[in-house]
This record gives sequence, C-alpha cells and structure tokens, in this order.
Amino acid sequence: MILRSMTVALKGGVWSDPVPGFQVPIRNLLACGWALAPKVAEHAPAAAAERDSRDTASQPCSNIMKNKGLSECHDSISQSGGPGDALSVPAQLTDYVGRLDDRALIASAHDWQLMARPEQLPPEGDWRTWLLMGGRGSGKTRAGAEWVHALASGDLPGLGPDGRIALVAETFGDAREVMIDNVSGILGVARSARPAFEATRRRLVWPSGAVAQMFSSEDPESLRGPQFSLAWCDELGKWRHARETWDMLQFGLRLGTAPRQMVTTTPRATPLMLSLVKDATTRMTRIKTADNAANLAAGFIETVRARYGGTRLGRQELDGELIADREDGLWRREQLEALTVRVHGPMSRIVVAVDPPASGEAKHSCCGIVAAGLDGDGRAVVLADGSVEGASPSGWAEAAARLYRRFDADCVVAEINQGGDMVTSVLRTVEPTLPVRTVRATRGKWLRAEPVAALYEQGRVVHAGHFAALEDQMCDFGPDGLSSGRSPDRLDALVWALTELLLGRRSEPQVRHL
Repeated sequence: MILRSMTVALKGGVWSDPVPGFQVPIRNLLACGWALAPKVAEHAPAAAAERDSRDTASQPCSNIMKNKGLSECHDSISQSGGPGDALSVPAQLTDYVGRLDDRALIASAHDWQLMARPEQLPPEGDWRTWLLMGGRGSGKTRAGAEWVHALASGDLPGLGPDGRIALVAETFGDAREVMIDNVSGILGVARSARPAFEATRRRLVWPSGAVAQMFSSEDPESLRGPQFSLAWCDELGKWRHARETWDMLQFGLRLGTAPRQMVTTTPRATPLMLSLVKDATTRMTRIKTADNAANLAAGFIETVRARYGGTRLGRQELDGELIADREDGLWRREQLEALTVRVHGPMSRIVVAVDPPASGEAKHSCCGIVAAGLDGDGRAVVLADGSVEGASPSGWAEAAARLYRRFDADCVVAEINQGGDMVTSVLRTVEPTLPVRTVRATRGKWLRAEPVAALYEQGRVVHAGHFAALEDQMCDFGPDGLSSGRSPDRLDALVWALTELLLGRRSEPQVRHL
C-alpha cells in the first residue's frame, strides 16, 4: 500500500515540487546535467511498448533514466512541455515511475543520485579539493560517505580497482563513530557492495579491492609513508594539529591520474580553512541546516532559530557561513596559529582552572576547564581544554579531577563568584585530597582578559595543539562579550589559569645576562 501510494504521489508531481518529508526533487537531475530523450513515437507497435515496459519495471529509477534517454548530456532538456518531440521532465519521469514494480520503487527510494540535494553531489569540472561547509545536521557527513562508497564500490568512475583511500578525522574515535558507524556514515549508506571493517587494522575493505584507512589529526606523522588516490577529511575546522596533518596528507595523495579529496566541516575561520577557500583548485559548496529539515526532529529548526538566528554562532553553526574574526576582538586566528606547538619542554608548575556555570543553568551551560603549565623558560603552555557542556555539578567536578590527575597538576584554581564555598565542596566530594585555590572576580571579563591577551602578543603563551572551541571563543570575544550573548566559559577558565601562572606570582630572582 505504501509503495503504491509513493507511485501515486510521484505521478502527482512530487518530483517537480517536493513536499516536506519526501526528498526526491527533480532539480537534482537537472543540476547533474541529465537530459531528456525524444518522446517515443506515437505509432510504435503496442507489443514493443509492452515488452519495453516489462523490461524496465524491475529496474531502479536511475537505471531506467540512463537506459531510456536521461543520459549525461546537456542538450534537449525541456521543462515546459511545449511543442516538439520532447516530453517535459516531470511528464517523462511520471511515465517511467508509473511502470515500476515494488522492487524498483524500493531500490529507487535509496538511490542517492535521486535523493541527494544538488549541493550534496560532487561539483563538475577539474578540481582537487571539494570543500563542503555546512551547518549542524545539514547532511554533509552523508554526502561524504556516499561519495567515498560510490567511488570505492565502482558506482562512480575515478578510483579503479585496489584504490587507496584516507579517512581523516580529529580522533580515531571520530573516524569510527562519525565517518564509518554513524547512520550517515559509510556502513550506514552502503546498501550494496558493503565493505568489511577490520577494527584491528583500522580500515575498510570493499569487494572491489578498494581500501580505506583511518587516520587521526592527533598523529600527523602516521600519514608519512602511506599513499592514496582519494581522501575524505571530516571536521577540518577542529583538527588538533590541522596544518601538520593536512601537509602530510598532501604528500601522500599521489596515486592515480587525478587524486582528489573531500572536506566536510562546520566552517571555522582558521588559517588553513581560509587558504583552502582561496586555492584555485578548490570547489566550495555551502549547505544549511534548514535545507535538511525533513530529516531532522520536528521543531528542531524552530528551536535553534529562535535562540541563535541572526547571531554569529547561528550563521556559522546553522547556515554554514565562514565568519571572520571580530575587528574589536583581543585575539586573531593567525596569531594563535603562530603560537601553536607540538612539542614542549617539561613543566615546572601545572594548574587546572575551573569556571563553573551559574547555578540552575548547568543543563544549558558549559563549565570551562583548562589546564596550563609553566615551562623552564617561564613560558606558559596551554595543555588542554577539558570543558564540559550540560554537566551536573558532580559531572564537571569529576572532569576537573580527571584533568588534574592526567597532568599531575599542582592545584585546581576555581572561580567562586557563582557558587561560593559550594564549588570547593563539590570538587572535594569527587577528590577529597584535591588542592583547591579559590579566586573571585572583582572586575569585568574584558578587563581581566586584556592582560592575558598582552601575554600572547609578547609570545609568553603557546598552545600545545589546536583547541577549536576555546579558540572560537577567544577570537569572538569583544568588549560586549561573545557575539552569541553566551558566557565565555572556556575563555574565563583560560584567563584564570594564565593569571595564576604568569600574573599572580610574586617576582622571583633571576640571573640576568649582560
């Protein structure tokens, strides 16, 4: 019954004017360059027409289109249904769909060439990098997984047998959970020619012989040696060692006649991202969360639009816009990129700073937790951003204690403006021997952050890797706070940690060299 209802809906013009919840728009075929064949002659023998109908009834729609004249050329497309031999696009599709049996309808219901929006399909022309920037839940992961699987399985030409593919994410966990196992990941979209996942070797193997290997931005050197003809990079904007990992990947992308890579990411105005946008070999596509509304929970779009619509955060996280740094901000991404190191010396002192959320707002707030240390040259090194969102008091206290134990820190610095002595009590509930030093803010956030920003300008602070969420707040912080209106929790914790290490210490005697 459902399948027959689908046929009726398609005959009613859904493909030319899709309704919410049914994503099979005819515009995709036009965007991909599909063209219509001349209309079948009216005087064709009835027997031949009946035989043709039987032959095509069990084929997926995309196969029928290719076999029956919707071939990849750019001539004779007619949407108006005017005089001549050409049928209008909706009319010819309706004609084909009306002759499909249940098996063909099922196959067509999962045909990515029909289901995808035009911006989710590979761009035309000669390119090396396809940069797909999109909002949260916009369908960028699905687009990446479908592209990789189609090439690896042979549905799309360009890879060939025994092709080698790199799957690069921020961490191995992200690569496994998002790019492979997720409902929109490779195993989720592989309806045929499914690859086998070899967990111990961190790779996927297709029946065609193609192999995709997982890599993490936490270990750029692991890309030294392997070679590839294809790469899919996910969430480039939050890679820990973005530039080093990207450079190592480019040296390995050397197999085949035309190596290509796809980047699916929420946009962040990092130096690497900005350089990719300017690269002549990059083709950029932007998709919005709202474009994928039919596949998201009811009311989600309205909820996030009401809260973030029109803000810088909303434009980035929902509309997929690449937002530049604030003109009145204290930090610049280029500055932070230059102060990022992979290796640092031993620490003489390490602190973990905690900025608890306001009481009663924990479910909707972030608890800022940042670890920083002091090296032998008196330079501060930001070691980790362990901030947690939506955590209970015991949850963020446990996160702070874990970071304290991880770095064998000297003490925890906790702001008590929001909770008073309760902050110390909560921390010591999860770790009774935790040394806690409490601090109370007597000046505004901007005034407290200015001296810390000056330390960055003097080169007295470096970052041990990229901390995307923290750096987003740093570069979006102005005299009026964050552009989203939210509390800069991560930045507050950073300010407390660096103030404790560099601005709160008494001067120590030092040997001066003449």
